[in-house]
Amino acid sequence: MAIPYMETVVGFMIVMYVFETYLDLRQHTALKLPTLPKTLVGVISQEKFEKSRAYSLDKSHFHFVHEFVTILMDSAILFFGILPWFWKISGGFLPMVGLDPENEIMHTLSFLAGLMTWSQITDLPFSLYSTFVIESRHGFNKQTIWMFIRDMLKGILLSVILAPPIVAAIIVIVQKGGPYLAIYLWAFMFILSLVMMTIYPVLIAPLFNKFTPLPDGDLREKIEKLASSLKFPLKKLFVVDGSTRSSHSNAYMYGFFKNKRIVLYDTLIQQCQNENEIVAVIAHELGHWKLNHTTYSFIAVQILAFLQFGGYTLVRNSTDLFRSFGFDTQPVLIGLIIFQHTVIPLQHLVSFGLNLVSRAFEFQADAFAVNLGYAKDLRPALVKLQEENLSAMNTDPLYSAYHYSHPPLVERLRAIDGEDKKTD
Repeated sequence: MAIPYMETVVGFMIVMYVFETYLDLRQHTALKLPTLPKTLVGVISQEKFEKSRAYSLDKSHFHFVHEFVTILMDSAILFFGILPWFWKISGGFLPMVGLDPENEIMHTLSFLAGLMTWSQITDLPFSLYSTFVIESRHGFNKQTIWMFIRDMLKGILLSVILAPPIVAAIIVIVQKGGPYLAIYLWAFMFILSLVMMTIYPVLIAPLFNKFTPLPDGDLREKIEKLASSLKFPLKKLFVVDGSTRSSHSNAYMYGFFKNKRIVLYDTLIQQCQNENEIVAVIAHELGHWKLNHTTYSFIAVQILAFLQFGGYTLVRNSTDLFRSFGFDTQPVLIGLIIFQHTVIPLQHLVSFGLNLVSRAFEFQADAFAVNLGYAKDLRPALVKLQEENLSAMNTDPLYSAYHYSHPPLVERLRAIDGEDKKTD
């Protein structure tokens, strides 16, 4: 008797949806609490707390609706055989434009074009509501509708340019890979990730935001002095115009080997008027570099990718697996999609594990900044970022443990105070 792979996958999806909805309900209950956590009393103003609470509850209500619609559509697509039907329809379109439907690369690109169109149509109402209702209501959205449409069109154009050669390469590798398929796939994706990390900040990110050198002054001098003291190979220091789209703030760094760059959101500079607080945030980010967190994370991702490709090679020729999902043939892309669905439980488990590691890294980076003498500046900087971004003040412990890659503010402040006492 054939194994009901498709029914099992849909069952897993529904089970995960129920479990995550349970966690969402716990978090929603925490968000409705009318008082601040004891640690934040006197640290966060009541006005900011009320605004944060309203913003978090709005996002929570929206999340419930979005996730419910998503599980309905995803389950229906699999259960009612819409995926194989759409594959056949996309193949039938090719002769109409003079292309060979037997060419798997052309067939796959046709399928992806339809899939992208469907995704844009179904996601658009949620994106519009999130941006122009929720984000605008709480003072974050700075986009115009024209800017939103322009960004969307740029994203589509980039997909049209980048997807065909990548998809074609993957299909050829799978068709010709033989017994070393997992190695070839991993090597290709490894090289692709390096290329994308190189060209994204230089060619792609500037299509959406303007990057300008941080002006000369005390802030620049302090950051360069800090980088130099840690032997961080800082080549460029940018300010990005994040305020043109949102008033959320952040800072990050990127680059390989001796070519490192730091980017500050202009909103971060506006919100942290004390320059030492901004430097403390950068000290935290440099802590990730100094402690090799980025390297460890990259290695972990590569190991997981290799294991996934290895798992894919074991099931890609399973006729029963494809037939369970309604396919008489075994297209490469469809095989990858089906495989991703079959390992959903494992993916959630891995994600949980990565979040645990990420939170440990955040504590270590905070401790690194404290040991550099930035405790009195890092603490108010984190509080200010929490306030200005209206991040959730009350969090459910199970929800945060499962979902958060960063520890809640209460836990970070407690750890900073503890580390600061050790250094005194």
